[in-house]
Amino acid sequence: MNNDEKLIRTFLSIPVPAAVRSKKNMLYSTIDEEFKVNWVRNINLHLTIKFLDYTPESEIPQLLLAIEEVTKTLKPFDLLIEETGCFPIKERPKVLWLGISGVLKPLEDIIEKFENLLDGFGFQKEENSYTPHITIARIKYPQKKTPNIDLFLNSTYDPINFSADRIHFFSSELLPTGALYTLIKSFPLGESF
Repeated sequence: MNNDEKLIRTFLSIPVPAAVRSKKNMLYSTIDEEFKVNWVRNINLHLTIKFLDYTPESEIPQLLLAIEEVTKTLKPFDLLIEETGCFPIKERPKVLWLGISGVLKPLEDIIEKFENLLDGFGFQKEENSYTPHITIARIKYPQKKTPNIDLFLNSTYDPINFSADRIHFFSSELLPTGALYTLIKSFPLGESF
C-alpha cells in the first residue's frame, strides 16, 4: 500500500428483517428524552460479522473474490432475534442492542471462517469473544447523568425468526449526521455467481 492510497472503512454483515425496525421504534420510549441517545437509522440495522476498519481500496477486488469463495461453501441458517442488552455495563451503557439466539453454531462457524480469511489479508483477529447482536442505539458521553436503561433491559417483545441467507460487504463513511453505509456487494450463501 502506498501512502496516497485511499482507505475505506468496511465491514461484513448479515441483513436483518424489517420487523427489527418496529421493535426498535417500540423501544424509543424506554429511554427518557433528556438523554443523548443516537438511535441507529432503520436502513443501517444489521448483524455485524466482522468490522474490518480501514481497508486499502486496491485490496477490495481481491477481498471480494476471497469472500465469495467462503460464502459459496456456506448454507443459509435460521436465527432468532429476542431480548435486549447493552455494552459494556448497564451502569454506563454505550450500546443498546437486540439479542440473537437459536442454533448459533452456523453463525460461530461463519465468524471463525471470516476471522481466519481476513487475518490472511492483515486484518487483526477480534480479541473479545463474539456476542451476536443488532445495535439499535449508541449513547455518547459526557452527559449530566447516566441514562437509566432498566426499562429498556426489561422490555419484552415477540421473538423474530429470520433466515440468514446472505452476507453483505459494506463501506461506512462517518458523517456529522451519522454513518452512511454503501453496499459494495451482496453474497448469497451457498451460491456462486
